[in-house]
Amino acid sequence: MHVTIVGAGLGGLTLARVLHLNGIPVTVYDAETSAGARTQGGQLDLHEHNGQLAIAIAGLTEEYRGIIHHGGGAQRVLDRHATVLAELPDDGTMTRPEALRGDIRRILLESLPAGTVRWGKKLIAARPLDQGRHELTFADGSTAGTEILVGADGAWSRVRPLLSPNIPVYAGMTYIDTYLHDVDERHPAAAKVVGDGAMYALIPGKGFLAHREAGDVIHTYVILDHPLEWFEAPTTKERIAAEFGGWAPELVALIADSDTPPVVRSIHQLPDRHRWPRTPGVTLLGDAAHVTVPGGEGANIAMLDGAELGQALAAHPGDPEAALTAYEKVMFRRGEAEAVAARDTIDLIFGAGAPHGLADLLTGTDR
Repeated sequence: MHVTIVGAGLGGLTLARVLHLNGIPVTVYDAETSAGARTQGGQLDLHEHNGQLAIAIAGLTEEYRGIIHHGGGAQRVLDRHATVLAELPDDGTMTRPEALRGDIRRILLESLPAGTVRWGKKLIAARPLDQGRHELTFADGSTAGTEILVGADGAWSRVRPLLSPNIPVYAGMTYIDTYLHDVDERHPAAAKVVGDGAMYALIPGKGFLAHREAGDVIHTYVILDHPLEWFEAPTTKERIAAEFGGWAPELVALIADSDTPPVVRSIHQLPDRHRWPRTPGVTLLGDAAHVTVPGGEGANIAMLDGAELGQALAAHPGDPEAALTAYEKVMFRRGEAEAVAARDTIDLIFGAGAPHGLADLLTGTDR
């Protein structure tokens, strides 16, 4: 049995690691030209019941502990005038510590034998052959055959059409990434308003989510609930900052003074109950299977998908179809539940009660 994974994100690499631990041959194809071709996003808090569990199944708990951003778990909620509504310090006892997504990916990559990941392999098509086998065609003109194929290639998966006709639809909100560097020296007002961990400054439908990251960096997500057409015009810092007239200057500075060009990330989602009939030789994990709005569980459940799929394949060495059936039965239920929960979370954070819904959650207040 040989497993082919498309996508070297956290879910795909967790699967590869668990397969390697169980002596199952695996190859990962990724469109990026190298492991360091781009930044991998901001900080993640891995949760005990999914992300940290996946790390444990992958045998990388000690390595994970070595990349934790100590003190980065603090949280504060502000209104648009930068008044603090709720604050939770990181006293070192938090069970969901923060770590950079890129560092988590690095420890997974370093745990795999050289050559496991084939870089510069952008999948453009996948077609079924027979007996559960498939043929992959890459942008460089090369092809590869598969015995067991796993699409771990994100929201716009090229593997998904083998299983499902569903295409993600716009969720009505867009995140815009910006960064401030050397913040204590160059951006002291922004550093003060963000604090040591995560800062949320919100009104219904828009706001700022910023993280203080290791290396004197603030990574900000500007959130807007505009239609997709609004983002067809150039999304300059000035145009985005103009959406926050009347907000505290130190908050607006998170976008207006950004040291990097804004990166637009429109949020898309699949149906909550996204499923497909068992199709021989192929399955999906992570966003390829159940992309939804960002409720804080996406990377966590992608990693657990990968870990559990690896365990299922190891438990059924002579019967991969039984393994895929068992995996999908659990993954479908989890994906649906997490999609519903993610929408509830987004409504709490950015809905009509913002910012007080999140502030009340942080302080345990009932209104």
